[in-house]
Amino acid sequence: MQASDTPLQRAALCCAIGSAGSIAASIAISQILLGASLALVILLVATRQASLRLPSGWQFLAFFAVWTTLSWLVNGHLFEGRFQIRKFYVLLIVVVIATTFRGLRDARWVVSIWLGLGALSALWGLGQFWRKWDLARRAGSNFYLSYVSARITGFNSHWMTFSEILMFALLAGLAIILWDRATPVRWRWTAGVAVLLCGLAIVLAMTRGVWIAAAAGLLYLLWAWRRWTVLALPVVAVLAFAIGPPGLRERMISIVHPHGDADSNMHRYVTFRTGVEMIKAHPLLGLGPDMIGSDFQQYVPADIPRPLPAGFYGHLHNVYVQFSAERGIPAMLAMIGFLVWNLWLWLRRLAQQAASAATTAASAWLLRAGVAMLIGVLVIGLFEHCLGSSVVLALTLSTVACVDSACREVVHV
Repeated sequence: MQASDTPLQRAALCCAIGSAGSIAASIAISQILLGASLALVILLVATRQASLRLPSGWQFLAFFAVWTTLSWLVNGHLFEGRFQIRKFYVLLIVVVIATTFRGLRDARWVVSIWLGLGALSALWGLGQFWRKWDLARRAGSNFYLSYVSARITGFNSHWMTFSEILMFALLAGLAIILWDRATPVRWRWTAGVAVLLCGLAIVLAMTRGVWIAAAAGLLYLLWAWRRWTVLALPVVAVLAFAIGPPGLRERMISIVHPHGDADSNMHRYVTFRTGVEMIKAHPLLGLGPDMIGSDFQQYVPADIPRPLPAGFYGHLHNVYVQFSAERGIPAMLAMIGFLVWNLWLWLRRLAQQAASAATTAASAWLLRAGVAMLIGVLVIGLFEHCLGSSVVLALTLSTVACVDSACREVVHV
């Protein structure tokens, strides 16, 4: 905030920060604050106290919304697809952040809230893990087989959402520790504790796709900092396998040798093959929003034996295949194009900073964090329909809008 800000501008900014930050704990609170911030932004623009701003590449998002609506209307499943149209509300978070944020200070507030809430959620999740392990021990049951279908969730309703939120906090927190010299040392140590908690909870949540995505983001951060430190990742993996609980070792082994139906990868193979058939049949407009589950059986390839492997078939467990099959290839390219476009802009800006003779820019940590987080999203999208979650979609869009805001008007603090 600035001393010259009006009470209306301060209120809009506080609501925007609250909306973006609270995503890590409650999507309901986030959306309530988003509505309040949006109303204030409309009032600010109407009274000429602020100018409407949009993040770089907003045209991709606009095209995604228009093409999704076209798919919804043309395919005719208006009632079934209405929830995906209502989810456009989440897209508006880029508008309020771009319009109200003034630069790096505001983005730092959001990232700090993510890290703090992520650490608290991780602590709660670690308590859940202990209780689940103790319950299985007392019952004399196989912990891994009971745990894999009822894992820790922290403040969230599902372990996938929990793990993805912690991935954002982990990568952003590490970027603060490595590059943010404006943050006092004692707070960087605090961030380090939060990062460790988030990392431990990610490991014990045993969500394999997030393991891979978080590792990809970490690989980028460590490579950008000190290239030799990337060797720490395989060392950590070996240590986790050697000294971790037996269930963790079983989960790591299941990546290549699943335990039958308990953690089989075969249902993802089936959803991928089926998604490809859907895309072949409807490449431009897809089946229509939210029609994958109801139409799934008729597109399963004939060579796949029945009954189908155990697993969830309500979506296709892959962002790229899901959006293409559901809304058409153009919609998928628009959403991914928005992320890749901003990723490219940030990498170019980092290259420009590195080429200059000036000292490290104050925005370097946020740019690095943004790149790592988008890498994580793009990788997890290979294994899960992560952007189908309002929470992860809002986190991703908030990341883009926060970094874009800081790039437009860097505040050296």
